[in-house]
Parts: sequence; structure tokens; C-alpha cells
Amino acid sequence: MSGVLRVERRGAVAEVVMHRPDKGNALDTALKQALVETLHAVGSDDAVRAVLLSGAGPAFCVGQDLGELVEALERDPVSAADTVEAHFNPITDSLATMPKPVVAAVHGTCVGAGLGFALACDVQVWAAGATLATAFSGVGLTCDSGLSATLARSVGLSRARSLVLLGDVFTPEEGVAWGLAGEVLPADEVLARARALAERLAAGPTTAYAMSKRLLADALGAPMAAVLAAEARGQRTCAATDDHLAAVRAFVGREKPVFVGR
Repeated sequence: MSGVLRVERRGAVAEVVMHRPDKGNALDTALKQALVETLHAVGSDDAVRAVLLSGAGPAFCVGQDLGELVEALERDPVSAADTVEAHFNPITDSLATMPKPVVAAVHGTCVGAGLGFALACDVQVWAAGATLATAFSGVGLTCDSGLSATLARSVGLSRARSLVLLGDVFTPEEGVAWGLAGEVLPADEVLARARALAERLAAGPTTAYAMSKRLLADALGAPMAAVLAAEARGQRTCAATDDHLAAVRAFVGREKPVFVGR
């Protein structure tokens, strides 16, 4: 935990809160580095079975801190882009690939890398009427934080191209109608709903969730033979867990299964 990032444990849920409320949770070096380290830590912690990503204040995340970026560009425009590989890539990779579910509570403005982070999560809860945008072209940049993949997979290539090139603002209601996943709720209900979903996922079959995340990610564009082989390996892994045996016994006994995460 640092001044710009707070972590709270709620049972088996780790709630990661970006905490620069007066700056719209703009991603300066301190916040980016804290996210890299914290997401790696909670992703590796077996006691954490679900993660909730949120932001303090009225915004979820407005993307890169442009004030800091100006200073970096004036020092050395070539090395200014190093932050993509040093920070944005590992943050996005952690959100997308950690072996447990991640829920995004998007209660307010979510643009640029903030939108990339939200779409890298497994489940999203959006605030009605919130401001969403890709924002990159407006400052002469292209996509980062996985947005070129996650946005196109959600809303389709043609619409993603328009949203990236034109940079127009859109709302969660519009985004969900185009194909974004997630619920749209009044802003003051977003965090509570996201917490409920994270708690539900934390009580589920963690190994199966992890395997499902990997299979869904790897199956895109893969030949069917490779998909089937990967599914067979995944089922073999899940079949060896205590959760699987207990759940099958519970089903046969007409009882509700209790998952312990192993």
C-alpha cells in the first residue's frame, strides 16, 4: 500500500483502489509502479481468490498523467515511451492473466489506459452516463494497455477503429449496446454491486476460473484441434482439485457446493 494506491482485504477479496482522487487517478509513475507491484502480489497470493479494481473520487481513471508526460517528453522523447513496457504492459497482463477473477468498478470517467485496464478485467460494472473514451489520438498517440485487442473484440473492428481514430466520447449505455460486457447502474450503486460480484467469485472454484480465463484468451484465432487439446489439459487439471470432487458429491446429494479454492 502507498499514498497513491490502497489495498483492502475483504475476506478472500483484495480491493485495489487507485488513490489520486484530486487528479482523476491519473497514472503517474508512482501509481503505475504501485499497480505493477500490487497486482503481481495479489495475483500470486493463494489467499486472494478475487480482485476488485476501483478508483477513489469522482473518476475511475483518466489515463496517463499528462503533466508528468510533458516533463518526460521534454527530457527525452524517445525514453518517454518506455513506460508502456515498464508499466502499462505488466499492469494489463496481470489483470488479464492472473489466475483468479478480477472485477472493475467503473463508477466515473474512464479513458485512455483507464479504459484499457477496465476492459482487461474479467467483469465490469459501469456507472450510468459515465464518460468513456479511448483518448489516445487526441494527444497524438496510439493504443496501449491492450485496448487495440479488448475494444475490437468487444464492439467489433469497425466500431473500434472509429472510436480509436476519432476519439469520440461515449457512455456505458452506448458501449454495452455495441458489445461491451457488464452491468450499467447508478454511480452510487456501482461499488456495492462490484463487491458483491467479487465476493461471489471469491467463493467459487478458483482453479476452474483460472483455467477458463486461460482457455478463453488462448482460443481466439486458434485452430479447433489446439482448442480441444487445451480444454482436455484444463479439464484434467480441474478434475484433480478438491473443489471438483466436493461439488460433484454435493450435486449428487442435492446440496449446495462449497468451494475452498483448491
